[in-house]
Amino acid sequence: MRPPTQFKRFDVRDLIRRGVEPFPEILKRVTALKPDEGLSVGAPFLPSPLVEKLAGDGFASKVERGNGADWLVYFWREAD
Repeated sequence: MRPPTQFKRFDVRDLIRRGVEPFPEILKRVTALKPDEGLSVGAPFLPSPLVEKLAGDGFASKVERGNGADWLVYFWREAD
């Protein structure tokens, strides 16, 4: 399956700066994705544990380096 062209954006940098754990909100958003949708997550560091966890749940991902220390990770469902 190719990645979808429609990605919803979720920037977690502000949550992390405030000391809020963003994982529950990310999980809620990825589980609500339609088959043709994806989620892009902006983070202040490479969220390797998130990528690994969602890969185990059937999500593919693509990681891109952003500006400075920022990262952008795209998630979408793998085809069954």
